Amino acid sequence: MSYTVAVRALCEFTARAGDLDLRFTPAPSALEGMAGHSLVQSRRGKDYETEISLAGEYGDLRVRGRADGFDAGVGQLEEIKTYRGQIEGVRAHHRALHWAQARIYAHLLCQARGLQRLRVALVYFNVGNSEETVLVQEEDAATLRAFFEQQCALFLDWARSEAAHRAAREAALAALRFPMQGFRAGQRELAVAVYRVARAQQGGQCLMAQAPTGIGKTLGTIFPMLKAMPDQGLDRLFFLTAKGTGHGLALQALASVNRQIAEQHPPLPEEPDAPQPLPSPPAPPARLRVLAILARDKACEHPDKACHGDSCPLARGFFDRLPAARAAALQQAPWDPPAVRAVALAHDICPYYLSQELVRWSDVVVADYHYFYDSAAMLYALTQAQQWKVGVLVDEAHNLLERARRMYTAELSQFALAAARKSATGAVRKALDRLSRSWSALNREQTASYQAHEEVPAGLLGAVQRAVAAIADANADSPMLPGDPVLDFYWEALQFMALAEQFGGHALFDVHLLPGRSGPRRTPASTLCIRCVVPAPHLAARHAAAHASVLFSGTLSPPHFYRDILGLPEGTHWLEADSPFQADQLDVQVAGHISTRYRDRDRSLRPIADLVAAQYARRPGNYLCFFSSFDYLQRVAECLQRTHPDLPVWLQTPSMDEEGRAAFLARFTEAGQGVGFAVLGGAFSEGVDLPGKRLIGAFVATLGLPQVNPVNEEMKRAMDRQFGADKGYDYSYLYPGLRKVVQAAGRVIRSERDRGVVFLIDDRYRRGEVQALLPRWWQVEGMR
Repeated sequence: MSYTVAVRALCEFTARAGDLDLRFTPAPSALEGMAGHSLVQSRRGKDYETEISLAGEYGDLRVRGRADGFDAGVGQLEEIKTYRGQIEGVRAHHRALHWAQARIYAHLLCQARGLQRLRVALVYFNVGNSEETVLVQEEDAATLRAFFEQQCALFLDWARSEAAHRAAREAALAALRFPMQGFRAGQRELAVAVYRVARAQQGGQCLMAQAPTGIGKTLGTIFPMLKAMPDQGLDRLFFLTAKGTGHGLALQALASVNRQIAEQHPPLPEEPDAPQPLPSPPAPPARLRVLAILARDKACEHPDKACHGDSCPLARGFFDRLPAARAAALQQAPWDPPAVRAVALAHDICPYYLSQELVRWSDVVVADYHYFYDSAAMLYALTQAQQWKVGVLVDEAHNLLERARRMYTAELSQFALAAARKSATGAVRKALDRLSRSWSALNREQTASYQAHEEVPAGLLGAVQRAVAAIADANADSPMLPGDPVLDFYWEALQFMALAEQFGGHALFDVHLLPGRSGPRRTPASTLCIRCVVPAPHLAARHAAAHASVLFSGTLSPPHFYRDILGLPEGTHWLEADSPFQADQLDVQVAGHISTRYRDRDRSLRPIADLVAAQYARRPGNYLCFFSSFDYLQRVAECLQRTHPDLPVWLQTPSMDEEGRAAFLARFTEAGQGVGFAVLGGAFSEGVDLPGKRLIGAFVATLGLPQVNPVNEEMKRAMDRQFGADKGYDYSYLYPGLRKVVQAAGRVIRSERDRGVVFLIDDRYRRGEVQALLPRWWQVEGMR
């Protein structure tokens, strides 16, 4: 039984020591890092070798990697690291890691070429001024070999345990049976489609699956992906969700899989000559290691402290205590947030960063979308660095569009710039002043309160870049504390600059003049925004990095819209699973005599109120009534209470907190009666489960179309340019609106036993292009 590890992963396991230290130091971008490596390599002689593939073995451990450079003329192996600012800003635990990597590569090179001595060099390249700091140690081959063997010995017991776990896991998954008594209607169809995509020989395969509530989408996607893992050699499964409720459903499904595995007790493969694992009690051999990642702000034990050893006690000595905590975690099942927290606090280390470490040893990770799809996504970065072969499941994938837009949108406020200028001094103040002048000049050219531009003006972008560089250099000399207005503006400007460098037809650059005045000439202040309209260019690389991606939801129609907008490849498979529900379970009525258009709102209030009251009189019970805005909601509620005062009504409010939302839902009891008023697309229109008599009907008094405003109109025009003039309206207004309607109506029927009614209130629901976007199992009836 063998185990292969990359040089960096080996050293990260064995060579890190001391404090966790996340104090801000200006770091080069990925492009700057690659450019720095190339520049250093180009400065060497013509015989200088670069990117040398090396590998070596210790027992049944195989170590591999690529050395940055070797100068045979002077016998010097070089490990190149880029940085920004002062060399003293490279943290001690990073330097220790860098030296360990350099010495491992040096041993592998000596072994490969029969060298007896070698100069081992760390080359630190400052991307700000292109200066090199070269640290050199003379080493003989025997010393380097001893160091290599020492690191391997530290890793080997763990590696053997990991290899044994992997073998047991794959044997268990190969024998795994579906953990329920049988498949539900539509669930088998979904599972087969997922399995086929996961079993494809070529990576980057994608499936879009529209599957209604009630078929068991979570288990129906997890089970086939796990079954495909042994044959395809998948290293990990990432289950990504937009909301915490998705985490809970995934963990329940995975718990049922682990119970099934425990009942089956698959034997370990017989390898009598294989080395024995650690003498300490190993983890149950066939258990899936399921890690759920909690957001940092929810996992932090000391939110009033900074993440470094001088401030937070759980950061002090983090890497010294990490090995024991990691070994203890191996005995826990599962790695949910409470379990990880308990292990972390027992070893006096940070729970959040322990969970990040455990990603490397997990089988399944349940996390938010941004851990794989964001520009700085941890799971994506690890997949690339460790060359993992992964399967990705995207729960409620219709949410990925808006989430990805937010991930790849950046705003700069001129008020934030003013606060930074007030706090800044020296070169930073001068750079911010120049940016302010460039910004104000742009404002003076603008005649409307909102304006979109085809590109980011070169002068403005140059001023942003110079300000970012000045702040980074100043911070390297004198680190800024969290909460410093200059540092806050730096983070926003850095994101803005990064997106500006990738600017194209998928995005807008717009300027929104703000109320109030700024500057000595009282010029308007504004907000600058690089607004992501089509996240496809950003997401395409993520889809390609996974062996198989499955995006599933109850509302993922029409498929061409989501394929285009989310950057899915042309060959993406599509499935619309059969519904477990029957048409007679849901009475779908179109109230076509009412218009909910803005110009008709006043005339619609009484008809909607009468419609709600009449249905309640026919069948008293719990109902939800959805509106396009809080203002519309409030006006209809007041009309209903005035004309039908005996009908119980409760309302969602704009500032409703978690306690208020819980109280709102608590009114929906089996014996309850009344109407809850809510905003379409808000907290109560999806992700809410009210089965049985807790909810027997819904009224949707809108088509859900986004508001017509300058921003949405510019997005529509951008869609026209990207996909054709006939698609802008559908992509910007119709498809997103009807998706929200179907999600809201989906609150009514949650099981095969439910019965209910949905009223679609607007004459436009009679249109064929609108009804084509409704679930195919609905039978829509018009009202006169």
